[in-house]
Amino acid sequence: MAMLSSALGDSLRRRPWAWSFIGAAVVWLLTLGLSNEAGAVQSLQTALFFAMFYAIVGLGQMFVITSGPGNIDLSVPSVMTLAGLVGMAVMAQNNAAILPGLGGALAIGLVIGAVNFGLIALLRIPPIVATLAMSFIVQSVAIAAGGAATLKPPALLNQIAVARFLGVPVLPFLMIAVAGLMVLVLRRTLFGRAVLAVGQSERAAWLAGLNAGRTRFYVYVLSGGLAALAGVLLAAFSGGASLDIGSQYQLASIAVVVVGGTSVLGGRAYPQGVWGASLFLYALVNLLNLAVVKFGLGSAGPGIRLILTGVMIVAIVAIARDAD
Repeated sequence: MAMLSSALGDSLRRRPWAWSFIGAAVVWLLTLGLSNEAGAVQSLQTALFFAMFYAIVGLGQMFVITSGPGNIDLSVPSVMTLAGLVGMAVMAQNNAAILPGLGGALAIGLVIGAVNFGLIALLRIPPIVATLAMSFIVQSVAIAAGGAATLKPPALLNQIAVARFLGVPVLPFLMIAVAGLMVLVLRRTLFGRAVLAVGQSERAAWLAGLNAGRTRFYVYVLSGGLAALAGVLLAAFSGGASLDIGSQYQLASIAVVVVGGTSVLGGRAYPQGVWGASLFLYALVNLLNLAVVKFGLGSAGPGIRLILTGVMIVAIVAIARDAD
């Protein structure tokens, strides 16, 4: 038993991302205890959809954070909003305009990512300040461009977003495959190894002939592009793009990276952990919502839910850190 426990401990230390899946499983079991079996199964299926959006923006944020201490992208929610609005406006509920709308939305994300890096590298503005300022600017543009209207997606795009095969949602599993591809990118490509090397030590990476500035440019552009993709897919899934479509994804995009085992100091990342943390975060919010209704907490529910969400995220990060 002692040997088994030691082997399990060693395995978890080598795979800190596994804690996010353990946390998701525990929360789902608690959900099962508060609801009937059918409700828990339905919750798990719904979690795949909503966790997907956390995972998409989380993967972009993961590359940014991995590229070195202090690097972060706080423009994620505004990019999602503007990209979703522009994408839906170009599509104008026309199935034939899906590709141009998607291309326009992605271009917006890529450009904002490039501008973020320009503010950081050329003007020497700290990333947290530069990307937060850009978030305000982009959100203001979205307000001016979209107003209070909800822009509907084309019927075909909505069908693609919610498509199921044999009762299993298709799009989330495609995004899981993307996360698997990101693992290969980090471990097997020159770009991925450059991100890890720059994050571990910029000077050592420079001595090895790597260009830290170019690497960080790519990760900020990637983050912007993935945020834009998430905005379009969320608009398609939820039935339209509005000004608050990305509001809950700023802290969530960071939480899923940290809970998933990625080091906030840079140089270590686990794309698979981002997915586990996304499932954990959505399942946790769902469990707390269920508990609020179950125990009749009423108006105190939202505040209690936010407090417990924060406490549980801190707890799982602390456990994973101590076990690392």
